[in-house]
Amino acid sequence: MTSPRYSVVIPVYGNEQTLAQVIASLEGVARDLPGVLEAVFVVDGSPDGSLGVLEAALPHAAISSQIVVHSKNWGSFPAIRTGLAAARGKFIGVMAADLQEPPELMEQFFSALESGQVDVVVGRRESRDDPAVSSLMSRVFWGSYRRVVNRDIPPGGVDVFGCTAEVAKQLLELNEGHSSLVGLLYWVGFRRLEIPYARVARSDGHKSGWSLRKRVGYLMDSVFSFTAIPIAVLGVTGAIGLVTTVIVAVVVLASWLAGRITSLGYTPLMLVILFSMFMVLFALSVIGSYVWRAYENSKQRPVAIAASRETFDADQ
Repeated sequence: MTSPRYSVVIPVYGNEQTLAQVIASLEGVARDLPGVLEAVFVVDGSPDGSLGVLEAALPHAAISSQIVVHSKNWGSFPAIRTGLAAARGKFIGVMAADLQEPPELMEQFFSALESGQVDVVVGRRESRDDPAVSSLMSRVFWGSYRRVVNRDIPPGGVDVFGCTAEVAKQLLELNEGHSSLVGLLYWVGFRRLEIPYARVARSDGHKSGWSLRKRVGYLMDSVFSFTAIPIAVLGVTGAIGLVTTVIVAVVVLASWLAGRITSLGYTPLMLVILFSMFMVLFALSVIGSYVWRAYENSKQRPVAIAASRETFDADQ
C-alpha cells in the first residue's frame, strides 16, 4: 500500500446525516489527485450514530481512512489537533463535516501546496448562505477578532485550511490549552495564501453548535493568548481614573476655599471610593485571566485524549 500523500482532517460531532455524502465527495476528490488521499475522521464524543456510520462505510470506501475516537467531547479545535497528529500525508487539509465548505476546495489547497510556493492555505469566504442571525453573529465575532487579535485574519474568519506536514508539526509542538488554533496558525508564520469560496447552508438542516457562549469563550481565549491589549486598556483606564480623581479633588478643594463647602461632602468621597473599587476589581479580572491561562498551561495536560484509532487502507 502506497503511503498517503494527502490527508484531510474532519472533526465529527453530530454529523450522522452528512457523513455518507462527505465520504462520497472525498472519493471524488481522490480521483482527481495525483497521489493517495486519506481521510482522518476524529469523532469528538459525538452523541449520535456518527461512529457507527463511519465504521460501516469506511472499510468499503475507495479512499484510505482513519477513525480516531476521543474519550469525550473536547471541542472542535482539539479534535483538529488530534487529526493533524494522526495524519500521514505530506499535505494536510482541514474541513468540517457539515459540508458548508465544499470538499472540492481541498483540491485547490493541495494544488497550491504542491507548487512549493506556499506552506499554508486558508479559505476566504466571499459569500455565505447562512441564517441572518448566525451571519450577523459571525460578522461581529470575526470583526472583533480582526480588530483585537490579528488583522491578517480574513473578514469572514477561517473555517477551512490546508498546510504542509512541517507546519502541522510546528502547530502540534505548541501544546497550549485555552488558546486559538487559528491564532496559532497565523502566529507560526510561513508563506500563506488565501483562496476564495462560497459557503453554503447546512445540508442536514441542523443548527450550528457554535453558540454565542462558545464564540465569546473562544474570543476571550484568543485575546488573552495573543495580545496584551487588555493590559494596555487597564493602563489607559487607570490613567483616566487618575485624571478624574485629580479633577474632582481640585474642584472640591476650590469650592472649600471659596467657602461654598463647610465640610467635605459625601458625594465626592463616595465617587472616589467607588471608582477606586472599580479599578481594583477591573485590574484583578484582567490580570487573573492571564494568570489562570498561564496556570492551566503549566499543568501540561493534553488538549485531548484519543480512546481508540482504526486505519483502513484502500488501493487508489
